[in-house]
Amino acid sequence: MDFQYLADLLFPNVTMTPEEVEAKYPERNLPEGAKVTRFAPSPTGFVHFGGMYQAIVDERLAHQSGGVFYLRIEDTDGQREIAGAVDALLKTLETYGVSYDEGVEIAEDGTIRDKGDYGPYKQSQRADLYHVFAKKLVAEGKAYPCFTTEEELEEIQQADKKAEIKNTDWHVAAEQKRAAMLAQRNFTIEEVEEHLKAGDPFVLRILANGDPENKTKFTDLVKGNLEVPENDEDFVLLKSDGIPTYHFAHAVDDHLMKTTHVIRGEDWLPSLPKHIQLFRYLGFKMPKYLHTAQILKSDENGGKKKLSKRDMGAKMDDYRSMGYATECVWEYILTLLNSNFEEWHAQNAAKSYLDFPFNIKKMSVSGCLFDFNKLNDVSKNVLSKLTADEIYEKTVDWAAEFDPEFHALLTADPAYTKKIFAIGRGGKKPRKDYATFREIRPFIDFFYDDLFKMKEEYPEKFAKEDVRAVLEGFAETYNAADDMNAWFEKIQKIGEALGYTADMKAYKADPEAFKGNVADVSMFIRIAVTGKQNSPDMYAVMQVLGEDRVLARVKSALAAL
Repeated sequence: MDFQYLADLLFPNVTMTPEEVEAKYPERNLPEGAKVTRFAPSPTGFVHFGGMYQAIVDERLAHQSGGVFYLRIEDTDGQREIAGAVDALLKTLETYGVSYDEGVEIAEDGTIRDKGDYGPYKQSQRADLYHVFAKKLVAEGKAYPCFTTEEELEEIQQADKKAEIKNTDWHVAAEQKRAAMLAQRNFTIEEVEEHLKAGDPFVLRILANGDPENKTKFTDLVKGNLEVPENDEDFVLLKSDGIPTYHFAHAVDDHLMKTTHVIRGEDWLPSLPKHIQLFRYLGFKMPKYLHTAQILKSDENGGKKKLSKRDMGAKMDDYRSMGYATECVWEYILTLLNSNFEEWHAQNAAKSYLDFPFNIKKMSVSGCLFDFNKLNDVSKNVLSKLTADEIYEKTVDWAAEFDPEFHALLTADPAYTKKIFAIGRGGKKPRKDYATFREIRPFIDFFYDDLFKMKEEYPEKFAKEDVRAVLEGFAETYNAADDMNAWFEKIQKIGEALGYTADMKAYKADPEAFKGNVADVSMFIRIAVTGKQNSPDMYAVMQVLGEDRVLARVKSALAAL
């Protein structure tokens, strides 16, 4: 068969040569060892936690090596594309500080545009490029048209399924499937001309020449040395609308955009034989592959399962609404990526998480366990190290979108709010009271009269007369000008006069000898002033509230007894 004539029949409008295309995408001028990576999501919904996990690997590999990280939109499946998904994707990347050097971006007028010299960065705009290389494969006898209708393809697939069910020997089913595939290869130039004249659509298939019994050695940078079977499936390169499949598009794009490292989930491993053959057919050098382990979560039976899109924590947009800071999400993902991140961070507390020397050799091979408890631990640690000004700005920014009432209170008197946030900050052991911005309101609401309420009662084991006496004594002696020692000595004296000891050793040795201890006395005052038994340092709290407000609350508590 005259394959060049066949190629001209199928692609009469393709006049550009592969060499001319290559000239438009020259080698990148980068330092030795620099990596070129890409985040290439489909606009079919929200950004999954697993996608962000991979995007951070992309970003770290590229930027730590002085390379390029670009964003490519793989929108070749128009039926699954969701309106507004690209805008949502770009907003999510911005929210979590995943910066890319090239790709699609939102212009000032709200439209989507390209930045960079290796675009277009949306695959739907690159059809002419794919057709150039598709024509090349046909001209070399490595691809062929299939004019089978959708109905006929469905019949073949159903026959395949029946064969697999009927035959307990999978080899028999595989042979029947292969026979059906080989039948599609049998056509003449005249038949092609007739189909084209009639306007019949076709899909373009690769002409596989592999033997699955033969193994190809392959090195994955996460999984290590692998042996994969040769591809013997005539998989589709171009669909009937001329749009490429993922297999074909990613090979062409990664080659032209000079991608050096492809990061994707291990669920793509079964497709590796297809891609090895495709790169070889096209004459392209394969990029290095990193097939990342699945993100797992514990199930109700004590086992583990893949983090699905329906699970809490799967949707990246949820982290913003739940109140997790960008830094917290980043640091948590880094703990999943490299087990030594926490140790490094403890030794380099003053450094940013972006200074961490991420290493692909320390990535998990078997799977990463998603755990909200661990995320919260990381988040509490991150938020505790922020300055009062930093936590104020971040909380205000979050509340503006998700809690307008709280936002109004926070911003009504910024200096007052910052004093609240300053309590327990600084020093070697800062307080770790909350993991999210959403948790801050119920923790500090007692500082605001509009939100203050009694959340807890005085424990029943203490006599109301004692509680009343403590509050009366405190109201009579409290002076906001007292330093902490003088303030605490007054509380000790009030308690001792009622039979509550300040000697904790004596109390532990014989608790029955006392009504209680000074901590109990402080608790009576704490409930009156804050409405709950636990709060930050009471002296600091009272200094922020001010004498008038403290005394007003104590007197209100007395009136309620």
